[in-house]
Amino acid sequence: MLWIKALHIITVITWFAAMFYLPRLFVYHAMAEDSISLNRFIIMERKLYRGIMTPSMVLVILSGGILLHHFWPVFKSSGWLHVKLLLVATLVAYHFYCGKLRNDFAEGRNAHGHVFYRWLNEAPVIALIIIVIMVVVKPF
Repeated sequence: MLWIKALHIITVITWFAAMFYLPRLFVYHAMAEDSISLNRFIIMERKLYRGIMTPSMVLVILSGGILLHHFWPVFKSSGWLHVKLLLVATLVAYHFYCGKLRNDFAEGRNAHGHVFYRWLNEAPVIALIIIVIMVVVKPF
């Protein structure tokens, strides 16, 4: 199980890194004006979302599911875990929302300015803080 736990931690880090970076790319993309920059951002966003962010999310869910299944007798009455799982589900929704926004940019349908994306960029930070507190402190 230690290998699965290590995989889980590694993929959580890569997933969060991508969730921090993609909305930052959206900020710069929303501010870009020339076609070369616009096309470059479309490519960068696609590669980040499809090549790093989505595979990381899948591995987080798979490895977390294995750990959850293996340790369920210990975890089933842990309130902190339920909070963590709710936040993970919220992050999965955030992930797919970022995918929708990426598609909107790629198809020239972006409806938001750079300030929106700056705020959007903060959502995974809040989730990360709460998740780490839940896992480390286990307040309930």
